[in-house]
Order: sequence, then structure tokens, then C-alpha cells
Amino acid sequence: MFQEAVIPLDVWVSQFVEWLVNNYRGFFQTIKWPVEQTLIGFDQGLNALPPWVVILALAFVAWRFSGLWLALFTAAVMVFIGLLGLWEQTMTTLAMVVSSVLFCAVVGLPLGILAARSDRFDTYLRPVLDAMQTTPAFVYLVPIVMLFSVGNVAGVLATIIFALPPIIRLTNLGIRQVPKELVEAAQAFGATRGQVLRKVQIPIATPTILAGLNQTIMMALSMVVIAALIGAGGLGAPVILGLNTLDIGRAVIGGLSIVFMAMVLDRITQSMANKKHP
Repeated sequence: MFQEAVIPLDVWVSQFVEWLVNNYRGFFQTIKWPVEQTLIGFDQGLNALPPWVVILALAFVAWRFSGLWLALFTAAVMVFIGLLGLWEQTMTTLAMVVSSVLFCAVVGLPLGILAARSDRFDTYLRPVLDAMQTTPAFVYLVPIVMLFSVGNVAGVLATIIFALPPIIRLTNLGIRQVPKELVEAAQAFGATRGQVLRKVQIPIATPTILAGLNQTIMMALSMVVIAALIGAGGLGAPVILGLNTLDIGRAVIGGLSIVFMAMVLDRITQSMANKKHP
């Protein structure tokens, strides 16, 4: 019993993906184009800037939202990464993270708002998000490569799929947690549904939404090394190269740089959320 496959699901999935590739390649190239242009813009822009400009900009943002200590830590971390000889890879990784998080926000915020305003839509969306969060990240790579080829853009697209659920879930949660009394008071004063959303629900839910953004950034960074397996550059490349050549030093400096970047971005976004508490 159960010695052979009775349901050839693997064959069906392969045939379905091949059918998509053969019949809808133009559609997927259309999806790829804005992601590619955004990524190229951020990557070329960050790598064209002098390192001290990027360091001062990040330190200023850290100081603005958290204070002097985080600003000093941010500057020290970025200088340390530069001294390791990984500045260009770090800027590529930052461009990939910013691009993926930007598209996650563009897609995730409206979906989270719709889910908060419609229980039926939330019911349909929840199992999709469950599947996206529990599917191993490596599973995304094969269809992504078949549909979008390899490289940085394919890595960003895989990262978008992997990092999208938290911002949808927490946007939904934040809006649902807004006290009904405030919503009813706004409606009693003649506010429309759009005005209630813009002026009451979103401002109060902002800390929770920013927490979702924080989780999306962390998941995007966790995808950096995996995306390097399909030709994406950045800090994942030295980790994969170190793994393939058993060069532990190269792998460690790549992994350490990812950890430091995650710490900086995590602290900055957490500080932003804390400042938005009503």
C-alpha cells in the first residue's frame, strides 16, 4: 500500500507551469518590468553615491527616529561592512530589500485594508496567506526561475512572495483593533467611509502596520541568501560561494554583514513604530 503514487500531483504542477511559460510569457515579462526598473534604479543609485553619503543618511534616519546611540551604531556598522570589502554587495542587498518591501507595501496595504473591511474576503485570503507563510522558501525558486529566468529580479520577485503575508495580516489586524466607538463617532459627524479610513483607522493602526513592515523587512533579508541560489547578487553571493568552496571566512563575513544590516533596519523600523503610538 502507498508504494506508488496514485495522484500524480507533481506531474500536474509541472505541466501547469510549463503551460504558463508557453502561453503567458509576455504577461509575466510585464509583471517583471516594473520590478526590474525599480531594482535597477535603487541599485545604480546606491552604488553611485559615495559611501559616506549613504552612511550619513542612514545615521541621520536612525538619529531622527531613535536617538544618538542608534545613529552611532548604524554608522559604525556600515563602516565595518565597508572595511570588510563588501560595500557594493551591501548596496545591492539594500536595493533588493527596499525594492521588495516597496512592492510588498503597494500590494499588501490595500489587501490588508480590504480584508479588514470584508469578513468574506478575509476568510478567502487567510488560507492563501497560510500557504505563502508555511511553504518552504526553496519551493518558490523553481517556478520563479521558469517564469522569470535568473538574476536579481527573480530574487526580488521570490522575496516579494515570501515577505508579503506579514504586512497584509498586521494591516488587517491593526484596522480591526481600532475601537468601534471612534469609528461610530466619526460616522456620527458625517465622515464617509474613506474619511474614516484615512483620518481615524489608518492613523490609529499605524504602529501595528509598521510592525508588519518591520516583519516584512526581516523576512526579505532572510531571503537574501536563498535568492543567491538563483543568481541574485548582494550579500548572499559570498555566503553561497563560501559554502561551495568550503571557505568559512567568506561565508562568515557575508552572514555577519546580513546580521548587522538586519539589526540596523530592525531598530530603525521599531523606533518608527514606537514614535507613532497615539
